[in-house]
Amino acid sequence: MNWTEVIITVDADNIELAGNIAQMVVPYGIYIEDYRTLEEEAWEIANIDLIDEDLLKKDRTKGLIHIYVSPEENPAEALAFLSERLTNEKIDYTIDTNLCKNEDWENNWKDYFKPIKVGEKLLIQPDWLEVVNEDSRAVLRIEPGLAFGSGTHETTRLCLETLEKYINEDTELLDLGCGSGILSIASLLLGAKKAVGVDIDKLAVKTANENAQRNDISEDKYTVLNGNLTDKVSGKFDVIVANIVADIIILFTKDVADYLKDGGIFIASGIIDVREAEVLEAFEKNGFKVVARHSLNNWLCFEVAKI
Repeated sequence: MNWTEVIITVDADNIELAGNIAQMVVPYGIYIEDYRTLEEEAWEIANIDLIDEDLLKKDRTKGLIHIYVSPEENPAEALAFLSERLTNEKIDYTIDTNLCKNEDWENNWKDYFKPIKVGEKLLIQPDWLEVVNEDSRAVLRIEPGLAFGSGTHETTRLCLETLEKYINEDTELLDLGCGSGILSIASLLLGAKKAVGVDIDKLAVKTANENAQRNDISEDKYTVLNGNLTDKVSGKFDVIVANIVADIIILFTKDVADYLKDGGIFIASGIIDVREAEVLEAFEKNGFKVVARHSLNNWLCFEVAKI
C-alpha cells in the first residue's frame, strides 16, 4: 500500500504554528513551502539570483505543509486531529489529500477500521466485517463514510464511555454536531427511549440516517435535523452530548439549560487541553458545575450539571 499525502494550505504568517501542529501528527515525512523570502534564500543557499519563473509566480501570501501518513496509520484520524488543532488555534486552512496510486482508496480505507470495544457494554462494528461478539455487548454497526465519527478518535471514545453511566429506558438524548450519528445511535442501542441528532453538514445528516437504518433504529426513536446548533430543536432532554470543538462548546453553554431537564447532564467533549480554562470559565459563568473530568491524549470530556 502507498502512503497518503496530506497538503495543508494556510496564510503564510501562520506557517510556523501550523507546521508545529502538523509535526504532531507524524514525526517524519514533512516539508514546508514558504515563498516569502524566496530571493534571499536562493542567494544565501545557492548564491544565485536566477530563479525559475514558476517559483517566482508562487503565491507569497500562502504556505503549504506536506505530511505523509504511512499505510499503518489512519488518514481519517490524522485529518480530524489537524482540523481540531488548526480550528482551535483560529488558523484558516484548507486540507487536500492525494489518493493512493493504483489503489481503490474508497475501499482500502476500510482496512483502517476494526471492531472496537468501548466501555463495558458497547462494540462498534464496521458494517463490512462479520460480528464476533463474545461479550454479548450492544453492537453498533457503522460505516463512517465521509462524515467523521468512527469511534476511534479519543473524544468519541470518551463520550461513549461516559454515556454508559446515564443511559436507561427513559433517557431522551440530544446529540449536537452528531456527525455519523455514532453517539446518539449508540445511546439508543444501549437502551435510550429517544434521541435527536443535529448537524449543520447535510452529508453528516445523510450518513447518520443511513447508520440508523443499518442498526434497525426506527424513525419514531431517532430524528436527525439539519441545522445550526439548536435552531431547529424543541423540547428538553435528560442528556445532551456535544462532541464538537471548544469554541462551539463555549458558545452553546449559555443555552444548554433551556434544553436540559431538571437533574439532566451535559456531556461536553472535543476539547483540546490548551482550551480547558476557557471552557471551565464558560461553565461557571452560565451556572454549571463539573461533575467529572476525563482525559485521553490531550483531549478532554466533561460531565456538567446545572448548579
